[in-house]
Amino acid sequence: MWSLHPSLLDRRGLVACWRESLLAQKVLRGQTKGYRNHPQLTRFRRMVDPVASVGAYLAGLAEEADARGFTFNRALIEVPPSAAMPPARMTVTSGQLDHEWTHLLAKTVARDTAWHERLTSVEHRPHPLFDVVPGPVEEWEIIGD
Repeated sequence: MWSLHPSLLDRRGLVACWRESLLAQKVLRGQTKGYRNHPQLTRFRRMVDPVASVGAYLAGLAEEADARGFTFNRALIEVPPSAAMPPARMTVTSGQLDHEWTHLLAKTVARDTAWHERLTSVEHRPHPLFDVVPGPVEEWEIIGD
């Protein structure tokens, strides 16, 4: 689950993020045994309504899918955000966002060079649900070698 804006994700990244986020929603609703300890869930569990927060996150992904002409089934969002009750904002550290940006660039150079080239000319920004705060990579992030 990326903190980056969905418009920055390549096709494979956007679809994978949608699927992973739907699984996260199931975990937070207690509907699955797997994936329960995934580090990305930490930030959603900290919210007053974790399922609604994941719903808002999924809605951001669905909006990007719509913009690209993809069809993501919004009926799968358990608690979609409503105009009457906007979702609670979440934070992401600048270090986390930078870390994810570097990771996305490495992924796209390997699997979609045209998309990677596009990314080199844009600034990275967060998913619409997130506000950026100063800080290092999040403590829950697993940094590989």
